Amino acid sequence: MTRPIAPPSATPDDGLTGAFATPAAKRRYVGRLFATIAGRYDLITRLLSFGRDQRWKARLIEAARIGPGVQVLDLACGTGDLAFRAAAVGAHTVGLDLTPPMIHLARRKPGADRIGWLVGDMGALPVNAETVDVVTTGYGLRNVPDLPRALAEIHRVLRPGGRLGALDFDRPESPAFRAVYLAYLTLVGSALGWLLHREPDTYRYIPASIRRYPGARGVSALLEAAGFSDVTHIRLLGGLMAIHVARKSPRPPTRRAP
Repeated sequence: MTRPIAPPSATPDDGLTGAFATPAAKRRYVGRLFATIAGRYDLITRLLSFGRDQRWKARLIEAARIGPGVQVLDLACGTGDLAFRAAAVGAHTVGLDLTPPMIHLARRKPGADRIGWLVGDMGALPVNAETVDVVTTGYGLRNVPDLPRALAEIHRVLRPGGRLGALDFDRPESPAFRAVYLAYLTLVGSALGWLLHREPDTYRYIPASIRRYPGARGVSALLEAAGFSDVTHIRLLGGLMAIHVARKSPRPPTRRAP
């Protein structure tokens, strides 16, 4: 059983408390934010990962054992990086995102016609129960308004034995290291916000969301509480990022009466 870490502070002084006050408030804020940055999303992802995000996404596809014929649902798909990677190895793939401009951009990419695209909420998936082999998400768990509810929805749509693969920022456990890391993200985000949008506060959400995120060990505990088994996480970039892999337990074999 994964031992949970201490929860993040409920009221950090970062000026964004209202955006996280309720799941509905966070949903509205995230929807507006990602609609604003959709055209720069790929660039920001590359910059904040030091150009390594494509290697991490390839590793997630491998860790989740995605291959030909597998039914994949990519949540918070953004402009489709993971969805395109899954389709490239022969998976039947659907990408879902809360933000219509993200789906619009994904549809314009070469090969998008091989993938199904949906606008939807991770907390209320428009997908039938036990119809998906693998759920993937890149930077989705941290951004979802109600993480336990989203994990319950992922568990619902997965077939017995199905797998979840998730890539996201981690939340450094050392208070000193965490403070330096979040200060760095705030500084870099302010600079990028000014250069790309003429608004330095645009990317303050990233460090603010990490402050409130339970981190890799905390997410592992939530996955187990949601009914997942074989829960593991792979530390990346010295623990600043993580890949989670978990499995929905298969049904026990049916015993026939003698």
